Amino acid sequence: MGDTTETGLPRALAIAWGMQDVPQRGPSRGLTHERIVAAAIAIADADGLGAVTMQAVAKSLDFTTMSLYRYVSGKDDLLRLMQDAAVPAPAEVELPDDWRAGLRAWASMVRDAYRAHPWVLEIPRGQTVVLMPNTVRAADLGLAAMAGLGLTDEEKIAAILLISQHVAAMVGLEQSLEEEGEVAVTPAGVALLRGAITAERFPHLAPIMATGGYVVGAEPPAECEAEVEAEAEGVDAEYDFGLDMLIAGLESLERRRQAK
Repeated sequence: MGDTTETGLPRALAIAWGMQDVPQRGPSRGLTHERIVAAAIAIADADGLGAVTMQAVAKSLDFTTMSLYRYVSGKDDLLRLMQDAAVPAPAEVELPDDWRAGLRAWASMVRDAYRAHPWVLEIPRGQTVVLMPNTVRAADLGLAAMAGLGLTDEEKIAAILLISQHVAAMVGLEQSLEEEGEVAVTPAGVALLRGAITAERFPHLAPIMATGGYVVGAEPPAECEAEVEAEAEGVDAEYDFGLDMLIAGLESLERRRQAK
């Protein structure tokens, strides 16, 4: 995806790191890479990623489309620049000393960034992404959070990847549920589903269905209401549970390393 420079570096990567010269001549005086990317992000925030075109960005800036092509070779490069700029990582941040708390703080930072611009998750990730400035900063902060963890650098990098994928998946799910809207299954609908999802056919899932679980919007039986209400609900609970499992796995791996 995207164009490359004479050095072989992807052009979007060179632009993001300030390695690409700004055009000095032409009618596009006052236009910058930063202005173009900011305008594209504003369009995506307002109308979705599908609304971002070179023509739309140029119009929002009151420039011609050809003017943009002097700064960005095409939409692929623009998307890469948007992807990086929309998910900023602070240059400096104070993380908790305990690596577990540090990782949770780091994951929360990444989650907040994705939640602010969920359309970022629609842009395919690739080798270029991990070298973009904000991704590098985020990775550095993740490694800083794990400074007290007794694992190899390769294992820590893998942990960053797994946690960031978990965060992205949960934000994506959250966004999908929001777009879908509330689903309220009627008692008659629940009865039909429970008649199809029987203990004989699905011995492990059927008991969960019987207590009001698994079906979104389903009313639990009266005898199970107190138990269900006591449990954490929603994507937040799933997000926390997944992060707890990943951190527990890192703890287990560290103990095995120390035991050798």
